Amino acid sequence: MSTRVTAGSAVRRLLRQDRADTWAVRLLPRIVFGLAAGYTVWLLASQGLPQFVAVCAVAGLTLIGWSLRRRGQLLLALCATAVTAAVTGYLAAVADIARGAGAGALSGQAVFGYWALAGMALLGAWMVRDHPGRRGVTVLAADVVLVITSGVGTVVPGASVLLGFAGVVAVLLARGGGLAAARRRLRRGGKPPVGSG
Repeated sequence: MSTRVTAGSAVRRLLRQDRADTWAVRLLPRIVFGLAAGYTVWLLASQGLPQFVAVCAVAGLTLIGWSLRRRGQLLLALCATAVTAAVTGYLAAVADIARGAGAGALSGQAVFGYWALAGMALLGAWMVRDHPGRRGVTVLAADVVLVITSGVGTVVPGASVLLGFAGVVAVLLARGGGLAAARRRLRRGGKPPVGSG
C-alpha cells in the first residue's frame, strides 16, 4: 500500500512540474530524451542486420566506456590501441594498392605484426608493477611510434615491423623505468666494492 502511495506521489510531482522541485524538473526532460533515443536506436536496429550489428557494437563500446569512466589511463590506452589498429590497417591497405595486388600476403603479415605490437604495448604498460609514469600515456607514445613505422612501411615494407618492435620496446623501457634501472645497475657495477681499499 505504501508503495502505491509513493509511486502516486512521484507521478503527481512529475506532472505538477513545480519549479522548486528540482527532482521533477530534471526528470521530465530525461524521460523524454530517453524515450526519443530508445525509439531512434530501435528504428535504426530494425532496418537490417548490418545496422543491428552496428547499434550493438556502439552500445557495447558505450557500456565499456561508461564502466571505465574512472580509469582514464586504461580508457586512453584502449582508445589509442583501437585507433592504431585502424590506422595501421589503412596504411597497409594503401601500400598494398600502391604496390599492386601481388603484395597482399606481405601487407597482411605487416598488419598482423602491427596489431601484435599494439597488444604488446598495451600489456607491457600494465605488466610493470610500479610504473613511474602514466600507463595510458605510455601506450599512446608506443602507438604513435607504430603509426609512424607503418607509414614508413608504405615505402620500406620489409623493415617496418622490426622498426616498430624496436620503437615499442624503447618506449616501454623509457616510460616503464627500465632505462633508469639499467643505469643504476651500471653505476653499481662500476663502483668498487665497499671495504676494498
